[in-house]
Amino acid sequence: MGRLNQLRLSDEVIIVDDDYDKSEVLAAILREAGFRTAAFTDGRSFVRLARDQKPACVLLDLSMASESGLDVLKDLDARNYPAPILIFSGHEDGLNVVTAMRHGAFDCLEKRLDAGSIIARVIDAIESWKELRGGEEPAPVVDSTIRGYYQLTRREREVLRHIAAANSNKETARTLGISPRTVEIHRGRIMHKLGARNSVDLMRIIMKGGSRRPQAAASKQPAAE
Repeated sequence: MGRLNQLRLSDEVIIVDDDYDKSEVLAAILREAGFRTAAFTDGRSFVRLARDQKPACVLLDLSMASESGLDVLKDLDARNYPAPILIFSGHEDGLNVVTAMRHGAFDCLEKRLDAGSIIARVIDAIESWKELRGGEEPAPVVDSTIRGYYQLTRREREVLRHIAAANSNKETARTLGISPRTVEIHRGRIMHKLGARNSVDLMRIIMKGGSRRPQAAASKQPAAE
């Protein structure tokens, strides 16, 4: 709880989820950790009132019936919202997660995370957001201290930079002068070398960057082309 004590325990986390029971469980977990909570069961209500609020963090379900999390991010202009927005996603949401990142989502959480992991990720998001907003927000980059980075070929690193920028396979292929199918093959190899289980996990690895444990110095040799 040491890191949590460094935050203001009055910080509010907003939950946007049309599943009332799940929302109540999340709220209970967060309140137990010392946060205040507010909940919205539809995206429109949140967007309508959000500009008058400045929470510590927002937890947004990506798959809602009336208005999707993607719609909320677009309507809210999430890139300019004054708090990090974490999206909840399932394994089937890989492509939507990439689109959500492009539209301002700060990080993504898997729906089956345990309570301790949720709290840890919320705290990480709040702390990282404060650090980023201490200066100009940098453009998306790929940290070379990501575990497995030095196993990537030069081309795979180029593709990884496009993934970090949330470019589609077609956009990446057009820029690099290769086919979308080749991009897919490179993406699969990148996921294997970085230890990503799925697209959601890959985006999280990229965003965490150097906070992941780097490889031993002996393994930091550039891969052959």
